[in-house]
Amino acid sequence: MAALDLLGRRWTLRVIWELHQNGTPIGFRDLQRRCDAMSSSVLSARLTELREAGIATPTDDTTWRLTPLGEDLVTAMGPLLDWSRGWAEQQ
Repeated sequence: MAALDLLGRRWTLRVIWELHQNGTPIGFRDLQRRCDAMSSSVLSARLTELREAGIATPTDDTTWRLTPLGEDLVTAMGPLLDWSRGWAEQQ
């Protein structure tokens, strides 16, 4: 239930997706732009929650990346991505 609570928070999945998309660490402002300019306070809160959950981590140069656990989460979400593509085609 804790994982569902975390992943169900607004913007959490988008932040994870954007951290995964680049494959390299991304800075706060670039991440904010990729997330349709969400407020900095919400992005900061989500990054803090993801860091505390062991899913994302800041790097030494103030960028963010997924941890191995975060990458495992993206892999686990693969079937959901497949389902969503089929759903989008039906819309």
